Amino acid sequence: MKITSAEAYLDEATLIRRAAHGEAAAWEPLMQAHQQAVFRLCYLLLGDPDDAEDVAQETFLRAWNHLKRFDSTRPLRPWLLSIASNLASNRRRSAGRYFSALQRAFQNEIPQTNLEEKNLQSNDANELWKAVQSLNFQDQQIIYLRFFLDLSVNETAQVLEIAEGTVKSRLNRAIEKLRKIIQQDFPILFEGHEV
Repeated sequence: MKITSAEAYLDEATLIRRAAHGEAAAWEPLMQAHQQAVFRLCYLLLGDPDDAEDVAQETFLRAWNHLKRFDSTRPLRPWLLSIASNLASNRRRSAGRYFSALQRAFQNEIPQTNLEEKNLQSNDANELWKAVQSLNFQDQQIIYLRFFLDLSVNETAQVLEIAEGTVKSRLNRAIEKLRKIIQQDFPILFEGHEV
């Protein structure tokens, strides 16, 4: 029997209500369903796996503590990502650390191909990370949410607690800034590609 998205959503809403009444067993599957997305966002924003893990754990702890105030008719993921984004932003400001481990992570995700192709991909990835890192935090955040976590405009708006139109305009500005940075400082990324 195939579960429809509506049935899965109802199951999530039921689990949220049960967890809000203190049922830890209902919270566990919710954490498992969303932990990868929360960790990935934290990792993208902080660049350090240990910091990302700490913030991801703190995200779920804060969510658990405030679950009674959450509207269980809404999807849980945007709310969790909003908490994670705020905590990561606070951690980044207070720690002064920024994206040191992203390059290592990307290199580990490159599929095993011949060595020359792997080196080219790695170089392009490193250059792209550097280009994205040169954007301000707000621009990086919107690019990561839309393109790295593949959230919809609506979900991105929920995470950032802004209007969908604001997401679109910020995203357009961020992409334009990134395009200019790449053209000016990372021309290797345009070699073999149409501008």
